[in-house]
This record gives sequence, C-alpha cells and structure tokens, in this order.
Amino acid sequence: MTWLFVMLGGGIGATLRYLLGSWLQPQSEFPWLTLIINIAGSFAIGWLWESSATSPWFQSWGRPFLVIGILGGFTTFSAFSLETLRLVESDQLGIAVMYVTASMVMCLLGVWAGFKLA
Repeated sequence: MTWLFVMLGGGIGATLRYLLGSWLQPQSEFPWLTLIINIAGSFAIGWLWESSATSPWFQSWGRPFLVIGILGGFTTFSAFSLETLRLVESDQLGIAVMYVTASMVMCLLGVWAGFKLA
C-alpha cells in the first residue's frame, strides 16, 4: 500500500512543478524557477520532518505520500538537503561534506556524460 501513496504523491508533486513552471516562465538566463522550486521543496521537507517525524500518521502514510511522493516529484533537491542536514546534526560533518561534493561533481558529470552520449 505504501507504493500507492508514493505514486499518488509523486504525480501531484510533478504536476505542481509543471504548473509552477508554466506560471513562472523563465525571464533570464539564471535558472530562477529551479532555484525557487528547490528552496520551496527544501523548506517544506524541513518543516514537515521537524514538525511531524515522530507522529504515527507521518510514519504510516505521511512520509511516503508527502516527502517521498509530493516533494520527491516536486524536487529531489529537498531530499538531498534533508539527508545532508541529518548528517551534520548527527556530527558526521566529514560524510556530509563528501556527500555534497560527490553529489555536485558526479551529478554534473552525469549530465555532461548524458549530453555527450546523446
């Protein structure tokens, strides 16, 4: 049943991202829309996690539907931000720095490789 919450939430999140992108057409070369979506998603995941992580509803359906589904469909950067913050809060600063560095470098290389292969 958890997969259904993820699927429904993911559809909602992706649709919200599309609608926001249609409403806020890019006006410059700087990717403002992506930045706004990533900031909004990061704020939402932080607020949800801090305010609800120990609640039974969050554990049963809230996390799969809201965090993995809606926010995952809206932006995966929110999950990256939460994971990094949790590493820092658990005094794993070295791992957090490695995660951020590896994510940025490897994801940029992945995009570049995809472009080159195409």
